[in-house]
Amino acid sequence: MITAVKVVVQVKLTPEAEQAAALLATLHTVNEAANWVSAVAFERGVPREYELRKHTYGELRARGLGAQAAQHVIKKTRDAYTTLKANIKAGNLGRPGSKRRVKAESKPIAFRREAAQPYDDRCLSWQYDAQTVSIWTTSGRIKNIRFACSADALKTLREHRQGESDLIERDGVFYLIATCDVPEADPYEPDGFIGVDLGIVNIATTSTGHKAAGRGLNRHRKRQLDLRRKLQAKATKSAKRLLKKRNRREQRHAANTNHIIAKTIVAEAERTSAGISLEELKGIRQRVRLRKPQRVALHSWAFAQLADFIVYKARRAGVPVVFVDPAYTSQQCCECGHIDKKNRASQALFTCRNCGVVAHADQNASHNIARKGEAAWTAGRESRVPATP
Repeated sequence: MITAVKVVVQVKLTPEAEQAAALLATLHTVNEAANWVSAVAFERGVPREYELRKHTYGELRARGLGAQAAQHVIKKTRDAYTTLKANIKAGNLGRPGSKRRVKAESKPIAFRREAAQPYDDRCLSWQYDAQTVSIWTTSGRIKNIRFACSADALKTLREHRQGESDLIERDGVFYLIATCDVPEADPYEPDGFIGVDLGIVNIATTSTGHKAAGRGLNRHRKRQLDLRRKLQAKATKSAKRLLKKRNRREQRHAANTNHIIAKTIVAEAERTSAGISLEELKGIRQRVRLRKPQRVALHSWAFAQLADFIVYKARRAGVPVVFVDPAYTSQQCCECGHIDKKNRASQALFTCRNCGVVAHADQNASHNIARKGEAAWTAGRESRVPATP
């Protein structure tokens, strides 16, 4: 069985004025309908999708929604409650009785007017050669809406697009976000592992010597934070317009940086026929205790995003990836294995109290992660061999 990597391709729509008005009106209508469905679901104790459909489908059709659009509104609403339940169960909204959790549980889920609306192939068709789409709206089917994307994205869409696409509006611009199932390459038997130590001062340090410094990204974040504070304090109309214009700029810059770092690491692993060993960082924000000035840096850095980028790029290239326990990797000497808090002389300096090795702290940690990765891969490989009778 061929497994596939889920890749999201975003294309920018360039509709004419009338087409843009119809798309915006459609998003407003379907999300207003989704809020009504959400209220019904909340009142009835969030029934299953089939039962919810019995209570809402007729009214949605009366509001002018097409059959498929009505089904998608109901499914979108039910999926939102499923996600909320999962977040509550995982403790992401706090303990029982906490302010945030009570607020989430005490009222129906609300959808923004421009929230994403899913489309399937019955209400959205792609014309790749002409780079246009035909899409259902509340004003009827609109054809020949042009879209723009890179040549690589167009090729991915043409060869691998599967399932639904989401229509969204962001800062006055419409986008279609399509899901593509790209076949992943067969993983090879790795010749060693590249350990990747993730951090804030250095975003990623590998056991092969590559170091992605976080100084530039941290400076960018500080500039954006200072500018936001000034504009929020000014609170004039022009300041608010500039705030809206700069919205998500920091997020896009950080995502681009993470893409570049992930691509570099995966390319190095593929070139040397090595695997990649990453730290399991789940819950790091809850485990780490920092002084107030350091919290902004910790909570604004996309820990999971970089790991996700590395994983999906590695799967497409057939590079094996393992996750290891990060415990003591910053305190253990990669040469003799001695563990001591005092080994970490400073943020950047590692000095072993046992054998006297002096190294960069992140470089030392990356070697420990690489060794753990190799051990985890070997243990997994051995566990797959049937026992001899």
